Amino acid sequence: MGEWTIGGVVDAIAEAVPDRLMTVCGERRSTYRQTADRTRRFANFLSANGIGAHQERDALQGWECGQDRVALIMHNDLYPDMVIGSLKARAVPVNVNFNYTPREVDELLSYLRPRAVVFHRSLGAKFADVLPREGVDLMISIDDGSGAPELTGAVRLDDALAAGETDQHITPSPDDVMMICTGGTTGRPKGVMWRQSDTYVVSMNGADHESVAEIHDKVQHAGPPWFAVSPLMHAAGMWTAFAALLNGQTVILYDKPTLDSATVLSTAEREKVGLMTMVGDAYAGPLIDELRRRPYDLSSLFAIGTGGAATNQRHQEALLELLPQITLINGYGSSETGNMAFGRSQADDRKDTFERRGGVVLLSEDHSRILQPGDQEVGWVAREGRIPLGYFDDAEATRRTFPQVEGRRVVISGDRASLEPDGTLRLYGRDSLVVNTGGEKVFVEEVEEVLRAHGGVADALVVGRDSDRWGQEIVALIEKAPGADVESEALLLVCNSALARFKAPKEFIFVDKVRRLGNGKADYRWAKSQATQRDTVVGQS
Repeated sequence: MGEWTIGGVVDAIAEAVPDRLMTVCGERRSTYRQTADRTRRFANFLSANGIGAHQERDALQGWECGQDRVALIMHNDLYPDMVIGSLKARAVPVNVNFNYTPREVDELLSYLRPRAVVFHRSLGAKFADVLPREGVDLMISIDDGSGAPELTGAVRLDDALAAGETDQHITPSPDDVMMICTGGTTGRPKGVMWRQSDTYVVSMNGADHESVAEIHDKVQHAGPPWFAVSPLMHAAGMWTAFAALLNGQTVILYDKPTLDSATVLSTAEREKVGLMTMVGDAYAGPLIDELRRRPYDLSSLFAIGTGGAATNQRHQEALLELLPQITLINGYGSSETGNMAFGRSQADDRKDTFERRGGVVLLSEDHSRILQPGDQEVGWVAREGRIPLGYFDDAEATRRTFPQVEGRRVVISGDRASLEPDGTLRLYGRDSLVVNTGGEKVFVEEVEEVLRAHGGVADALVVGRDSDRWGQEIVALIEKAPGADVESEALLLVCNSALARFKAPKEFIFVDKVRRLGNGKADYRWAKSQATQRDTVVGQS
C-alpha cells in the first residue's frame, strides 16, 4: 500500500466530488475544486519565491529540518488552505498562537526562523512590531474585514494567488514535515515535527491507499457536516477539521475570535451539523447555559467531541441530558503523540476509560518495559509506530521524549495511566507542572518568572485549581518583599503586559512565606493545598 501526501488526497477528492462544499466559514463557502486550485496557486507562489525543500528527509536527524517554515498567525478562515498550500510547496506550515503577546510571538518566531508568515490583517496589526524581521522573505496578508491597516511590505493573499497561476516543478513527498508548536517543559514552545503521511494516518482518519480509485470510492457519499468550533491553530481543532475534509466531508469552521454560544448553536442548527467539537469546560459551560436559555433544532447532531482540555463530569451529564440523542466523545492526545484514545458516553451508557488507538502502549514507571492489560502498575502513556520525527532544533529533548523501549522507538506523553483487563486506559493525569485552562496550556514556571521580577514580590508559586468555567484556573501564591505594598491589581497588570491573557492568574493569594523543600525546589503540594483551601479568598493581604 502506498503513502500519500495531504495535498494529494485533497486533489483526489476534488477529482471525485469537485462541487461538494469542503469548508464553510462565515460567508466564505469553498468547494473541493476551489480549494484544490487555491492551494495549487499558493504553492506555486511560495515555490516561485524560493520557498520549499532544500534537503531530503533521509539525510537528516530527527530534530533537523531541511524545509523552509511558513508561520501561520491566523483565525480559522482559510486556515486549511494555507496548511495544504504550504505542504504542496514542500514548505512546513507551523501554527502560532494568536493569543500570545507580541513578545511571546517574537520569541517563537526567533526559534522557528520562518521564511514566510501568513496572517489575518487584524493579527498583522497586533504583531506589527515583530513581524517584519530578518529572514522573513514573504509576509502574506488575508483580509478579515477588520479594516486594520496593512503591514508595509505585505502581499495580499489575492495577489499571491493571482501570481501563482504558473505551475512550478514541485513533487511533494510523504516524508515532508508538518510542524505543531506546543509548550516545552521550561515553558518555551517546541516544534513537533511529523511526517505528513504519518499525521494523516494517525490523527486525520487517513490510510495508506492502494490507489486514487480507493479515495474516489471512499468519498462518494458524505454524511452531515462536521463543525470545528475550536481554533485550528491548536492541534485538536486542526485534526478534527482535517479528519473530516480528508474524508470528503464538509467542515464548518467557527468564524469568530471568541466563543459566542448563541452563534455556535445557531450555526449548528442552520448547517444541520452532525458532529461538533469543542474544548472542554471553557466551551461546555457556556453552550449548556445557552441550550437551557432557548431551544435549538439540533436533531441532525449525533456526536459532540471534546478535546484539548478535560470536560468535567457535571458538564458531560448536562450535555447528555439536554441532547439525549448524541454520543459524547472525549478525545485524548497531544501534539507529540497524535490522537491516542477516545472515551464514548451516551445517555444510558457512561464510560470512564478510554479505548486506545493503534500503537498506544503503557510504559512501566522506570520506562524499561511495556505493560500488558491487567498489570496493576500505574505507568506512562506512550506510542510506538507512526510517531513524530522529533523536536525541531532540539537534539536532547528529542532523545529524552522519543527513547527506545524493548528495542522499539516510542514517544512518552507525560501522562499517567493504568491498563484495564479489557485493554482500555484509565487516565490519572499529567505528571508535569502544566495547567490546562480553557484548552490553553500554561507552564507555571513562566508565570512565576514574570511575578518574581516585580520589585514587590519576594517569591511566588503558581498552580492550577479546579474550575467549573475553565477546567482549571491559574492561581498565584505571593510572598511580598519586606515593606512592599503590592496589590493583586498591580500583579495582574504585570502579567497581562508580559504574557497572553489566559496565562494570567485568576486569583492572587498572599502568604507570609512561600514554602520550599530542603533542596530549594518549590513545594507544589503545599501550594495546591493553600489554593484549594482558600478558593474564596481574593487577593487578601
